[in-house]
Amino acid sequence: MSLSLDRFVVYFSIIVPTLNEEQSIANCLMALQPLRECCEIIVVDGGSIDDTKRLANPLANKVISSAKGRAIQMNIGAESAVGDVLIFLHADTFLPEDALNQIAQAINANRLWGRFNVELSGIHPMLKVVALFMNWRSRLTGIVTGDQVIFVDKHLFESVGQYPVIPLMEDIALCKKLKKISPPACLKTKVISSGRRWEQFGVFRTIVLMWSLRLRYFLGVDPQTLALLYDKGHKWKT
Repeated sequence: MSLSLDRFVVYFSIIVPTLNEEQSIANCLMALQPLRECCEIIVVDGGSIDDTKRLANPLANKVISSAKGRAIQMNIGAESAVGDVLIFLHADTFLPEDALNQIAQAINANRLWGRFNVELSGIHPMLKVVALFMNWRSRLTGIVTGDQVIFVDKHLFESVGQYPVIPLMEDIALCKKLKKISPPACLKTKVISSGRRWEQFGVFRTIVLMWSLRLRYFLGVDPQTLALLYDKGHKWKT
């Protein structure tokens, strides 16, 4: 089954890259089960040493083993996908109930890629502020982060050369290519993404770290160097 609107019939492929996600993968995939008449679920695992793949197997159409690297994993998932529209979903992020219908409407309105607003779950009061600024910045710049759930017409994704295989900032790099074709559909409905990364490493430290990395990226610093700085920043906290 697929969603049929005025112009097109749309079938979806939801691609979930994983690495040691046994704590969240079952809940993520269980939430997607009601959507399986309209989509396939593809888990691309980057070498987990926990139970991620075992837990994912009965809940996904495909569980693919891959080299480690979010861009690599998402590209492999896209290559195996049969859907008209690709949805790249983090293992700790949850779609709204009518997500597929909203995406189909955007695609049928010739908005061939886009994202949702995001809400960060957690107890720290600053998470609401972080999410607000993420959504505002994305709408202003047309740049999307993975937490906001990127969706894209498969043919468009292939035409721009997929995700650049870089160790960090792959979402930004993809968006820069897609923006040259068309602006994103910025859907106001919220996905719920875990704030664990922010709370684990400290909300304010994470804000400073991520903004400094983005600034360096826009100034032309190599993504490999940025990945080393990202790891160093997290090790400094711990």
